[in-house]
Amino acid sequence: SGEEAAFARRIDPVREPGLSPEQRLFMAQVERAQRQRALQRRLRSRNALLALGIGAVVFGIYGYTFYSVSQERFLDELEQEVEAARAQA
Repeated sequence: SGEEAAFARRIDPVREPGLSPEQRLFMAQVERAQRQRALQRRLRSRNALLALGIGAVVFGIYGYTFYSVSQERFLDELEQEVEAARAQA
């Protein structure tokens, strides 16, 4: 029971006896593909977080703009002045 299972043992393809050059090349290609997939997963989660952050900022600006425009009353005051001027004329 002191032995590690064969499937869990990490090998160094360069020092492993009995591997052909094609097998070593294939193992290197598989390791590169696994590293690439891990990098893509990390980038995908980073991109999702960035998209959520940018979306939150955009909706915040959009909401604030609507709120501040709804608070403005100067156009109403201008319209009242125009109506008062028309009534006097």
